[in-house]
Amino acid sequence: MSPVAIRRQIGQLLLAGFSGDQLPVELKAITKEFGLGGVTLFARNIVEPEQVAELCREASLLTTDMPCWVSIDQEGGRVARLKAPFTEWPPMATLGRSGSDALAEQFARALAAELRAVGVTLDFAPVLDVHTNPKNPIIGDRALAENAADAARLGAIIVRTLQAEGIAACGKHFPGHGDTTTDSHLELPLVEHPVERLREVEFVPFRAAIAAGVATIMTAHVFMPALDEQRPATLSRHIVHDLLREELGFDGVIFSDDLEMKALANDYTVPESAVLAIAAGCDGILICSGDDAVKAAALEALVYAVESGRLPIGRVEDALKRQRRAKERFLATPSGPRPRGAKALRQAIGRDDHQRVADEMARFA
Repeated sequence: MSPVAIRRQIGQLLLAGFSGDQLPVELKAITKEFGLGGVTLFARNIVEPEQVAELCREASLLTTDMPCWVSIDQEGGRVARLKAPFTEWPPMATLGRSGSDALAEQFARALAAELRAVGVTLDFAPVLDVHTNPKNPIIGDRALAENAADAARLGAIIVRTLQAEGIAACGKHFPGHGDTTTDSHLELPLVEHPVERLREVEFVPFRAAIAAGVATIMTAHVFMPALDEQRPATLSRHIVHDLLREELGFDGVIFSDDLEMKALANDYTVPESAVLAIAAGCDGILICSGDDAVKAAALEALVYAVESGRLPIGRVEDALKRQRRAKERFLATPSGPRPRGAKALRQAIGRDDHQRVADEMARFA
């Protein structure tokens, strides 16, 4: 790959957050220079369904060489970027308490229909962490269950259903964020379990999701000395490549969690984390704030790391290949999502049958 080609394609490794309810000029400028893998939407980007649909359509067409992901955290409960008039889903713990495979499938099918209606193509769900620690400040009722078998079974159902309905799923947060006492948005959590326990509990839902064909998996910013005594999971080649890719056999796209979270940012700059994450085996990085200078600096750092030999070009080519393969699977229409009329869009979201599913889930709150 030539230096010009590297610079033009390195942005394919980035999923970018942004401020406001329209695509910023600065993000378009970054895309023009480096390319872009996709965008990720937050509540700050959402005004109304019609605006979301137009934003998703425009975002999907930011690059001409490969379509862009339009991603979102739409889990249910307290992590949901789309509020009413979209269906507002109870937390995922309700599915675990229900024990109902059918209810999990109904939820995922309805969720996919509403995401598809506005043009979202990748949902950072389901959470596959096993909620074994009641003092966990960040996972809690976002997890499907308190035991690995239930989390694995229900997570696999959600993965299969979302993807059968055309939405790429993302299992998170590998190698497991369920038994932590600190929030990785604020500091680096420590998980001190031995490897045997991790294989028997934390890894189980991820194995099930991989068997179900999950398209993407997101790493956790956690420190597990039994797996790597030096680096957090997102930056650890032993965890990302040796364990997730080789031992668990995951052949899809691996995304980092947001590199600006303080679990990493307290000790690493975002550009440094970007290089280490891709070198570790991540195929895409998330930088979620509206600071476009940080995104540009991270992409420059990746270009320099390739040019200097610090980041093998083969690792970048492998990441781009995996991204392309996943996009060919879920982003088949090069012209982007076909926008619905306002009436049809409103009829597709917040439907009565979707609300009945949400109400049934809420019975187990």
